[in-house]
Amino acid sequence: MGIGFGKAIRGSASLLPAALLRPLGRPAAVFFHGVERRLDDSRVQSNHHDAAEFSAIARALKDNFDVLPLSELGRVLAAPERHPHALFLMADDGYANNLSEAAVILSEFNLPWTLFLSTWHIDTHAPNPVFVARLFCLFAPDAKYEIANLGVLSLGSDRRFVAEQTIARLRALDAPRADQAVAEMAAALGEARLAQLLARFRSDSFLTWNEVAALKARGVEIGAHAHKHWPMHAAQSPGYLRDQAALPRARIEAELGVPCRYFAYPFGNTADVCRAAWQAVRDAGYGHAFTTLSGSLDASANPFLMPRYGLQPRETRLASLVPALRMGNGRLRDWQADLSR
Repeated sequence: MGIGFGKAIRGSASLLPAALLRPLGRPAAVFFHGVERRLDDSRVQSNHHDAAEFSAIARALKDNFDVLPLSELGRVLAAPERHPHALFLMADDGYANNLSEAAVILSEFNLPWTLFLSTWHIDTHAPNPVFVARLFCLFAPDAKYEIANLGVLSLGSDRRFVAEQTIARLRALDAPRADQAVAEMAAALGEARLAQLLARFRSDSFLTWNEVAALKARGVEIGAHAHKHWPMHAAQSPGYLRDQAALPRARIEAELGVPCRYFAYPFGNTADVCRAAWQAVRDAGYGHAFTTLSGSLDASANPFLMPRYGLQPRETRLASLVPALRMGNGRLRDWQADLSR
């Protein structure tokens, strides 16, 4: 979801009472990443909800919506007018705190949910490349650094701004060049300093396969979030896109012994997904795939470009906001049409 467009939807929802918007409700999907009892540095741990805030979100979802398992998606989409308050809750990436924190809270409210895994990170326990880039931008010593494929990066004041600008440029790269850039950032930090920072911010460590199996045993649906957490845009090679779609499904089915039917694109916005990406996902055998554009699920003309809303760190008006997600339907359909030509 574009930052400006998401703010517009949240702003509209804040101005209108839930009782007025509720009759406009349509089936929707929302997602989060991780949950922590204590957040040490919001600049670094931007992917994670404070546990108390997440508990409040869970209560609001329980009180205002029919939160359903993703296996019910087909039934809901077959007659969306009968399910105006249907909602599907999802988590992306596969952080260890999905088991230690999020699962505990969601179990308290008896809320079903789906976890989308980036399987290369589960296999290797390697950190998300964007996380490493953020650590470099925020914690490397003040200096000018020559980074492959990015040029000279000057680190001094206003580190947060530099981090966001650098990550935006990094995400536009094809995967091999991005890997080279991130490797040089890690080297500039130094092995000892990087290890220290990874230990400090354990919130971004990934689950093991045994922990994934434990979540599956608790009823959590397991989907694919690509093999490596990197955009599937037009700069990537066709072979890379095919692997990003096919490999995670194969790994999940091999480890868990159950079908993997759902996919969510890393980052998932208009700049992160191309036509060849959704076609690769379709050809890999998934039934549905999810983006991060806002909209209602029944508005989607392409089952491999479904909308989702990313839950903000604090959500106080979900009863108004979720029905307002339909404001994004026009943008969603226009984008889907562009990717179908």
